[in-house]
Amino acid sequence: MTVVGPFGLSVQDRDLTRDVQAGLEAVETALAEAVKSDIPFITITASHLIEAGGKRFRPLLVMLAAQFGDPTAPGVVPAAVVVELTHLATLYHDDVMDEAPVRRGAPSANARWDNSVAILTGDFLFSRASQVLADLGPEAVRIQADAFERLVTGQILETAGPQPGDDRLSHYLDVLAGKTGALMAVSGRFGALMAGAEPWMVDILTEYGEKMGLAFQLADDVLDIASDGHESGKTPGTDLREGVPTLPVLLLDSMPVNEDDAEDLRLRELVGTDLTDPQRHAEALRLLRRHPALEHARRETLRYAEEARALLAPLPDCPAKAALQGLCDAVAIRTM
Repeated sequence: MTVVGPFGLSVQDRDLTRDVQAGLEAVETALAEAVKSDIPFITITASHLIEAGGKRFRPLLVMLAAQFGDPTAPGVVPAAVVVELTHLATLYHDDVMDEAPVRRGAPSANARWDNSVAILTGDFLFSRASQVLADLGPEAVRIQADAFERLVTGQILETAGPQPGDDRLSHYLDVLAGKTGALMAVSGRFGALMAGAEPWMVDILTEYGEKMGLAFQLADDVLDIASDGHESGKTPGTDLREGVPTLPVLLLDSMPVNEDDAEDLRLRELVGTDLTDPQRHAEALRLLRRHPALEHARRETLRYAEEARALLAPLPDCPAKAALQGLCDAVAIRTM
């Protein structure tokens, strides 16, 4: 059994393993080339997050979706480069907006240099993604433009926050659909489209990508509360401490108060207040781990993964389909 790609995805077929690994290696080479500039400083800043590593989830999905056509088609690797460059560009911008000091275990670009450099480097990556995209044809440009609109809309929704009368959970899922689901959907679409898969397959893999993007993001929400930090790669309860409402907290808010449960009352008292104090944060984390809201969050996350799996049913049985189903299993493992 060979491990390929992020999240411990196991692929048992040697030919698929070879194809996917070769594709991902080609993507790495192309990414390094795409961020080179005649100005050495720009090359350094633009290479910063690439060199820090990453899951490369989106290129992996491109490679797997391409297996339903010709995975060696000339547009497959460039399409994967486009989605990864776009993703990386958003990370530079996100770190500025979130004032994040660390990204992928290294100082963020805004911390290493400053906000202006980070923002402009993100813009540079967007421009390089557009250059690669231009060679893929007008249809690909339209697809990416639509996805980029959704991505930016998701970010604006997050920044503005839910408006009076909005359901906070629905608002949060709309944000994730734009910020995460849109580019994951394009990854599935580009892989299948560039490989010449049948149109109905392209549609399935597009929808699958969107569902899996949401499933993995929600799994991260669960991990932020439930893990000891090794799996998630960050300190447990980081979002909770920073007051970022994620799925478990939003589900807690939507559940009726249990007036007879002292722990339920205390947790609700803590959540939404300043949890930067280590003792208060530790208490809130302990209570949320024991609260039914966390198990509810697990079930919701698994529901998205199972919906993604069900979408794959019409596709022909093959190693790539099994690998895509394996990503659904990975969500279940991450949320246990």
